[in-house]
Amino acid sequence: MGLTVALSDTLFAEGQLYWDDGVRIVQGHADSQAIPSLEQSFPRMGKRKFSGLELTLIVIFCLVFIVSCILIGLLASGHSGVKITEFNPQCRNVLVAERIDCIPDQVATKRIYLCKINSFVSLMSLNQSTCTLRGCCWSPQSDTNVPWCFFSSNYGYKVDGSIRSTTAGFETTLKRLPSPSLFGNDIDTVLLTGEYQTPNRFRFKITDPKTNRFEVPHEHVQSFTGPAASNLNYKVDVKQNPFGIVVTREMHNLYGVQTFFLCLEDSTGASFGVFLMNSNAMEFVVQPAPAVTYRTIGGILDFYIFLGNTPEQVVQEYLKLVGLPMLPSYWSLGFQLSRWNYGSLDEVKRVVERNRAIGLPYDAQITDIDYMEEKKDFTYDKVKFQDLPNFAAYMHDYGQKYIIILDPAISTKSLVDGTPYGSYVRGESKKVWVNESDGVTALLGEVWPGETVFPDFTNPDCTAWWVEECKLFYNVVPYDGIWIDMNEVSSFVQGSKNGCAQNDLNYPPFTPSILDKLMYSKTICMDAVQKWGKHYDVHSLYGYSMAISTQKVIEALFPGKRSFLISRSTFIGSGKHTGHWLGDNAATWDHLKWAIPGMLDFNLFGIPYIGADICGFFDDTTEELCRRWMQVGAFYPFSRNHNCEGFIPQDPAVFGADSVLVKTSKHYLNIRYTLLPYLYTLFYKAHTQGDTVVRPVLHEFYSDEVTWSVDRQFLWGPGLLISPVLDPGVDVIQAYIPDAVWYEYDTIQSSLIHVLLYPYTDASGKSVRVFFSYAGIKSRLENRKICNSTVEKKAYIYYEFKVSNNVLQMNAINSNYADPNNLKFEEIKILGAVEEITSVTVSQNNVEENSVLNISYNPLEKVAHITGLQLELGKSYTVKWTQKPSVNGRFNCYPSPNPTQEKCEQLGCIWEQVTSNEDIPPCYYSSDNAYSVDKIEYTSSGLTANLTLDSAQIRANENFTTPISTLRLEVKYHFNNMLQFKLPTFTFSDMFIQISTRLASQYIYGFGETEHTMFRRNMSWHTWGMFTRDQPPTYKLNSYGYQPFYMALEEDGNAHGVLLLNSNAMDVTFQPTPALTYRTIGGILDFYMVLGPTPELVVQEYTALIGRPIMPPYWSLGFQLCRYGYRNDSEVAQLVEDMKTAKIPYDVQYVDIDYMERQLDFTIGTRFAGLPALVNRIKEEGMRFIVILDPTISGNETNYPTFSRGVQDDVFIKWPNTNDIIYSKVWPFLPNVEVNESLPEQTQIQLYGAHVAFPDFFRNSTVEWWKREILEFYNNPTNSSRSVKFDGLWIDMNEPAAFANGAIGGCRDDLLNFPPYIPHLGYRSEGLTVKTPCMEGQQYLADGTPVRHYDVHSLYGWSQTKPTLEMPPGSVGSLSPVPHIPVVEDGQDTGLVITLQLGISSLNLLLLFEPKQSRMTNSGSLLFQRQDPVAWNSTFEEISRNVLNIRYTLLPYFYTLMYDAHAHGSTVIRPMLHEFVEDRTTWEIYEQFLWGPALLISPVMHQNAVSVNAYLPNARWYDYYTDEDIGVRGQFKLLSAPLDHINLHIRGGYILAWQIPANTTFYSRKNPMGLTVALSDTLFAEGQLYWDDGVRIDAYEDGVYLLTSFTANQNVLDIKVLHPGYTDPNNLMFTEIKVLGVPTNVQQVTVSQNSGPVTSPHVVEYDSTKKDDSGSEPRSPGCRVNSCNITPDITAVWEDDRYQQ
Repeated sequence: MGLTVALSDTLFAEGQLYWDDGVRIVQGHADSQAIPSLEQSFPRMGKRKFSGLELTLIVIFCLVFIVSCILIGLLASGHSGVKITEFNPQCRNVLVAERIDCIPDQVATKRIYLCKINSFVSLMSLNQSTCTLRGCCWSPQSDTNVPWCFFSSNYGYKVDGSIRSTTAGFETTLKRLPSPSLFGNDIDTVLLTGEYQTPNRFRFKITDPKTNRFEVPHEHVQSFTGPAASNLNYKVDVKQNPFGIVVTREMHNLYGVQTFFLCLEDSTGASFGVFLMNSNAMEFVVQPAPAVTYRTIGGILDFYIFLGNTPEQVVQEYLKLVGLPMLPSYWSLGFQLSRWNYGSLDEVKRVVERNRAIGLPYDAQITDIDYMEEKKDFTYDKVKFQDLPNFAAYMHDYGQKYIIILDPAISTKSLVDGTPYGSYVRGESKKVWVNESDGVTALLGEVWPGETVFPDFTNPDCTAWWVEECKLFYNVVPYDGIWIDMNEVSSFVQGSKNGCAQNDLNYPPFTPSILDKLMYSKTICMDAVQKWGKHYDVHSLYGYSMAISTQKVIEALFPGKRSFLISRSTFIGSGKHTGHWLGDNAATWDHLKWAIPGMLDFNLFGIPYIGADICGFFDDTTEELCRRWMQVGAFYPFSRNHNCEGFIPQDPAVFGADSVLVKTSKHYLNIRYTLLPYLYTLFYKAHTQGDTVVRPVLHEFYSDEVTWSVDRQFLWGPGLLISPVLDPGVDVIQAYIPDAVWYEYDTIQSSLIHVLLYPYTDASGKSVRVFFSYAGIKSRLENRKICNSTVEKKAYIYYEFKVSNNVLQMNAINSNYADPNNLKFEEIKILGAVEEITSVTVSQNNVEENSVLNISYNPLEKVAHITGLQLELGKSYTVKWTQKPSVNGRFNCYPSPNPTQEKCEQLGCIWEQVTSNEDIPPCYYSSDNAYSVDKIEYTSSGLTANLTLDSAQIRANENFTTPISTLRLEVKYHFNNMLQFKLPTFTFSDMFIQISTRLASQYIYGFGETEHTMFRRNMSWHTWGMFTRDQPPTYKLNSYGYQPFYMALEEDGNAHGVLLLNSNAMDVTFQPTPALTYRTIGGILDFYMVLGPTPELVVQEYTALIGRPIMPPYWSLGFQLCRYGYRNDSEVAQLVEDMKTAKIPYDVQYVDIDYMERQLDFTIGTRFAGLPALVNRIKEEGMRFIVILDPTISGNETNYPTFSRGVQDDVFIKWPNTNDIIYSKVWPFLPNVEVNESLPEQTQIQLYGAHVAFPDFFRNSTVEWWKREILEFYNNPTNSSRSVKFDGLWIDMNEPAAFANGAIGGCRDDLLNFPPYIPHLGYRSEGLTVKTPCMEGQQYLADGTPVRHYDVHSLYGWSQTKPTLEMPPGSVGSLSPVPHIPVVEDGQDTGLVITLQLGISSLNLLLLFEPKQSRMTNSGSLLFQRQDPVAWNSTFEEISRNVLNIRYTLLPYFYTLMYDAHAHGSTVIRPMLHEFVEDRTTWEIYEQFLWGPALLISPVMHQNAVSVNAYLPNARWYDYYTDEDIGVRGQFKLLSAPLDHINLHIRGGYILAWQIPANTTFYSRKNPMGLTVALSDTLFAEGQLYWDDGVRIDAYEDGVYLLTSFTANQNVLDIKVLHPGYTDPNNLMFTEIKVLGVPTNVQQVTVSQNSGPVTSPHVVEYDSTKKDDSGSEPRSPGCRVNSCNITPDITAVWEDDRYQQ
């Protein structure tokens, strides 16, 4: 044997093992020490308000009683009702959902419309008359399921007199309220008895005090005499008039009848169950109130109510009343084969042999009635089954069992040889049959053998006869178990061969909704007589009584042993004696699905030994259906493949030894057999305390409301989740995985098996139950002859297993059974072991044992496997293991440069160098956490806790790295998809914070701004710094921005995101564990988690937190040109003219700092004196102009108003505690100085660089100063000709950048500029001030709070962007972005936004398809040649023109994506994995990208390449240029890519809006529009178009926009206006629609609006000649509609050959 230990998140696991001989009879319960009581397991809870279902329970019993008491007197004369003239029904206050049908015996709903109209009118009149006669309310409804005739609120009974206390509870008399009768013979006075039977069980019973009525004679559910239970968990109130019972919680029809239901009240797990002890025919109606109605035709109303804190506890309470389930024999848990009509014993043996030959785990063979002589019980066919007496021995030789079927009906005819049929003769002599109404004459029916009589199993003489007949037959044909069938009881003639008398028993006044609406349909007459009473009363007890009698047979045949018994018909408590199967199903996918709810139901009913006929009973199965059924059937508690005569055989081997079905059957049956000890233990717990075995997911995860409706998955106990395939043609399912740690069983990776510790048998055969032979796996479950009363005498082994802190406790709670096979635990698997196990010790009674153990560890799967154990079954052991942290799991304890062993150990850390990989930290933390948690407080919005330092576990370093002793943790739940956890003082020190976390997978994206070689982060010991700096993109060097956010893909494809809201310098280290370590030098730990679960949702949730992206102006999506190094404005003007001449689309021209006078902000140099006029001129031609501004301001000028006004307004960063400005050097050089440009750059800066000051953009005064300076540059107040009417601003150098490190004269605070820990930044050895000002600089927030530049350095660009964005015309581009919230003003045009906001435009890969066209890819530098399109040759011009025309064509689609980003937070430039996360190949793709969901761009990224190996995910893809479906999906394809071509593909299922391009967007926005409809495989596509004036700020927020949707389905395109807030002045129209993927020739197109035709002179073209590259057959034909005058809200229909008559 072995143990699988599946660790939870907290590295904890527990489980049990029950073990005995597998067959010995079990009686009694385990001792109280072994099994905790329900009170211990479920402690009482405090008081609370009534739940919704508790209120429902109140309504139920009020309404139930009103109806059911009236129906008690159904031995009536048959009159439908007697009218009482003075009765006035009160109908007004009866809600529709609470109506109780008053004429359930008739039809009074719209279903009558199926009849002829005249019949309907007459029937409706009849029903209304009947309704009125019964004193009920009449109100027809449109809903066909709502009763039209229903009881009034003043119908029923009232309490008559006082409520009297009894020993067991109370009693009172109920008097019938004056009202018409339903069926006559109403009982005017009834007795209500209430009994407080247990703290969680209440019974109430309504009887006739004057006349004895039939009550179910149940062996377990007996009379209760008291005393009443105390400490009740419920309260009972009796309502007086009309009568009702209110039970509230106090918080401190197929073959059988099961009158029990369970209700889950709410997500706390609180549940209740209701049981009606009544065996008469009844119906049960559920309605939306929610309410239930019982209608029964006899007996009494005997209700029991069970309360539980969980659904499982309710089942336990119920089964304590009706009888705990039997413990099945171990062998009966093996797989079984059966079919009706093998034809001969030879065929049975052939089936047995072929399934043995394939090595199928297989324990029992069953024969159906075909083994009998003429289908007579206790006989066998001496021709076809002549060797049957030896068949059991044949099976036993192979360790297998033989099971027979027995039906109750006994033939009256002689045997084939003419001799009397002994079983009938002996039964006749003892008068053991069910009799006719005279009580003397045996009732004759007809079943399989012909004319039959029916044993009365309620008669003890019949039981004795039955036992004797089974023994006599066993002496001839030995067998191991019995299957009883046809015991409803079933007969092939209606009632009897003599018919049934016309009386109230066979034809009661009210017949429930049963088969044929006839009481004796397919059964015997209701007035037949049995020992327990009239068959009318005991019909549903027939199978129950037969099971009890058959259990007596097993006790007689196999003394002291458990055998096998299943019954088709069951009643309450049948599970004590028998199992059950779900009856004669069919080989259909629906029946495969329905078996799971059936199994779950019968576990509630206390019959856990349950299953369905695998592969189906009726109909021919298919290989696929049978394969899927064998998979799930391997996990039925009763696992049997059985089918009917006349259909193809379906045992696994018949499909072929090498078939997929055989392989999958063996695989999953081997898993079953491996886990049988776990399953057997579940049955033990069911037998001793009423647990379910097959369990609905909600029983374990009731707090998760999604689980309440999960019925396509199920659990074995608490620990094994089975998620089968239940539909044809699929190999992927949508399974719900509740919130717990799960492991995939087959791979032992985190996925599907719940946290548990369970025993198993070794599939190698070394332990007893399962073993191998040379022919393959040969399985047997051995038979042992052991004495009686296993549990009562404690002759069993019971273990409790618990794992905590690397210790497995194997406690043998009971060990009074000695297994003859000397079983041992030989191996232990530990799932979720995050570190390698290096040593294991085993001890018994605190004495360590000497043993040689083998330990293997799989670091990827995190599974440790310990073998070589010899732990004897029945003894207690302690198994301890030590774990050596994997080097991949080390967390660096000394991340500073030059670690040494001495420095490491001074920190209390571990030193161990790994010479093979220098990236692995030699100094690392021990596994002990230095902080402990206490004072946890939960609130509705989150939780708080204190973290206390254990000073013994960590040593101080320096003053600024001394650990803080007490920390505070706050966790806040913001939304359903976001939580925040905040550690305000969780710092190891004032200037060093480190926190490490394990990651869900290796797939991590984000963190910036640094250059990476691929989109996914490299997890192999890489550290990346974050601290804004003027650093051009260089590998591993921190650059312009600061983005402490990442997105993680989990192994199952779900995604989440994490933001650390901290602006101090930090680094992050990735390691292969996978794990992540943050290190920051200040601030707090303030984490936000967004939970997706898709990558796109992660970004949407993240931007909902930090602020949605700004909506750019339409013109800013056009092509832009810039260069650092334009000589003068004439050069810029010539460039504009050259671009116009070349007709290259082009919207925006920039100038860099060249235009300034000596690089001074807000000045114009003499070489650019014509700039204002140039700007005005090109704007008149429909273009736009952008100028650059740097933040630093020169302080060396004699007349520079910008600086002097800044000094006056106190806007500059100063030295702390002084009034002195911090000066450094950037632009410009000193005035009136001749610069020696031959000197090195740094020398020139030192000699000639001017003193510059840094504005503090946090200050309110700075904001106002900055806005004024920009405004006066835009509108020069002294000389309007010097006004520069720019359209956008580009702000640069705002990291902030400096050419001299720190400040002129050096920095003054070494601790801040060279902190104890310097993150992994560029030029690390030079401190934090490289290319930036001193860290001690004093800044002030808007509210006046002083802050150090040390803390807000990386916020500088963000602080500058906000006030710049608010400037007219509101256009900003920033080089230093951080997560930010856009701020805009209303009523103004919006300008360009250049921002590298994460998730929006962070993938600037390509000239053509970047969100912005800025200097990043199209600007030159002063030191390099021009690179604009017209600087090359005509070929380059043509390539540029063509590719930019494509961009401009698609700008409407692209603008719509920007709207989606602005409104919803979607990505614009989208990694492939965002759309195809289920395809793991896309997780690694970074040289291709998408525009939104629909346009795939596959650029050439390597020098000299003229092809690209592009990945095409699983979708339909159309070549943008040719419109062809390329026919490739889910694979890489080598695409041709010459220098003049970029590969573009449109995804099927989407519609792209486009517009005819022009040289600028000013003109293109006037051009006609069109649609490209790319149909999916199902001929469906959809899309949207967002449109506004292109410049207005807050157009979306103000509703001044047009939003149109497009939907194509089959041959119809619908265009609908979703938001009509904008009317374009150009009267734009869709003049062309191109539909890709139309399968056949298009004949014509019709256009309609508001259901009327639209006259349009359109032309239809259909191209069916498209060919692929290889010249194959035509594919992906398409149609084009030209010159179609289409306006909003229209429908276009194309008629192709498929739609022609």
